[in-house]
Amino acid sequence: MTKASEKSARTRAREFALQGLYQHLVGRNDAQDIDLFTRDLSGFHKADSAHYDALLHGCIAQGAELDARLAPLLDRPLAELSPIEHAVLWIGAYEFLHCVDVPWRVVINECIELAKSFGGTDGHKFVNGVLNRLAPQIRGDEVARDPARRG
Repeated sequence: MTKASEKSARTRAREFALQGLYQHLVGRNDAQDIDLFTRDLSGFHKADSAHYDALLHGCIAQGAELDARLAPLLDRPLAELSPIEHAVLWIGAYEFLHCVDVPWRVVINECIELAKSFGGTDGHKFVNGVLNRLAPQIRGDEVARDPARRG
């Protein structure tokens, strides 16, 4: 387990975005209200606030598009996902689409860690499976060039 002090600013940004997306998915809270609340939380100053902004506001604004990309890859209806798994999948899909500076494997690994830290017992395995099927659809060239993906 990584000590809190060793977490990167982007990892922290993902954690705060996850908390905000959870509030949105469960309570239908407005992005601006979530943002104001989250920025006051302990430790937020150590997060990459630009990455947090992109994830929180981007995922909420593009929720329907992200869901449309994710739904065909799920083994259950979207409505049956836990809010944590749903939010983590949003983060992964959003980063695949818009954060091309983050390698696809890093996106998946970060999302697995989020699911392990905040989700249910085997949620990380589910997240891993979905994102590994989504990555080639969005980052096809990058995935194809990955030597580990060639059998």
